[in-house]
Amino acid sequence: MTIADRWLLPDGMDEVLPPQASRMEELRCALLSLYHRWGYDQVMPPTAEFLDSLLTGTGSDLALQTFKLTDQLTGRMMGVSADVTPQVARMDAHSLKRQGPVRLCYCTNVLRATADQHQSGRSPVQVGVELFGHAGIEADLEILHLALASLAAVGADEIHLALGHIGIYRSLVEAAGLEGDAERALFEALERKSPGEIAERVAQSVQDPALAEMFLALGRLHGGATVLKEAQEVFAGAPAAVGAALDQLRAMHQGVLASHPEVALYFDLGELRGYAYHTGMMFAAYVPGFGQALAKGGRYDDTGRAFGRARPATGYSMDLKLLAGLSCSEPPRDGIWAPAEGEGLHEAVAALRAQGERVVQALPGQDTGPVEHRCNRELVPRDGHWQAIAL
Repeated sequence: MTIADRWLLPDGMDEVLPPQASRMEELRCALLSLYHRWGYDQVMPPTAEFLDSLLTGTGSDLALQTFKLTDQLTGRMMGVSADVTPQVARMDAHSLKRQGPVRLCYCTNVLRATADQHQSGRSPVQVGVELFGHAGIEADLEILHLALASLAAVGADEIHLALGHIGIYRSLVEAAGLEGDAERALFEALERKSPGEIAERVAQSVQDPALAEMFLALGRLHGGATVLKEAQEVFAGAPAAVGAALDQLRAMHQGVLASHPEVALYFDLGELRGYAYHTGMMFAAYVPGFGQALAKGGRYDDTGRAFGRARPATGYSMDLKLLAGLSCSEPPRDGIWAPAEGEGLHEAVAALRAQGERVVQALPGQDTGPVEHRCNRELVPRDGHWQAIAL
């Protein structure tokens, strides 16, 4: 191994250089300020926790994504946080114990064992919000509106919002009595959106002809708002929970149209992302040119049950690194270049910095200039005073 090779980063681990680091900090401040104005309190979960606490109540997917290590003080297994949401759910259920709705937000680094198809790397900076203690559609709409406001705040244009509801599939599975290998095989076929495979699995596992037709319809019920009208007919004889889920999607459709008519809406009633985690509505927001969702979220009730307090919960998260990549243009130069020496220079530089100006002072013998340091002005002596003039 060469000396250079020793410094190579592992796959999926990236370093953030200027000016992207400055852009990320700008977005972090803007988003946390937005969440503060909406009444969300910031929390800072620990980087690592004992494994039995970190993974309590979560699915196997998160367990596989979690880096594990041994605590040298206790000998117990610990895990590095791969997703902040379960930690925030623990805070609400175990640490805060507030009555009524609780609104929390966060922005922190997480670490994942592998990069999955929904993430850009293994070390995202996760930013998001969670709303606990309210089971109504009003809480889901607040989260959805805040997600759209967040994307607007970071400069996202032409937002495409995909909506689904995991309760439709869950209710049909329960009504058909599917479990074990039969349920997993049908789940995988629906996840792949393979009509032939779906038909084969339904024929093998679903005895009720009416329910069989409903499962077959799940594979094709995706598209614009007309999907909801078609679903109302297809699921006319479905369990009541399916009708309730469709009512929620219609309410969310109307809510988005009223506040964000420019957003393109897409419905997928067979969307099964986060099946082991979500309990109700789900959404993902996309923009042209990005193959990954910029924001993902939904309802995940009762996550705090393992900590002795089952609570309704809904929220979403985003990757700050991905958001910072929305703008491909070089940020404008903004700063004052000052020489290394000069009478009264120290006082002039200090005064400008106290006023909030960015001042880069040259070091003796430095051969780089203002352009390399993104300065658009230069400090020069004029009439016995130091003045900043445009370059």
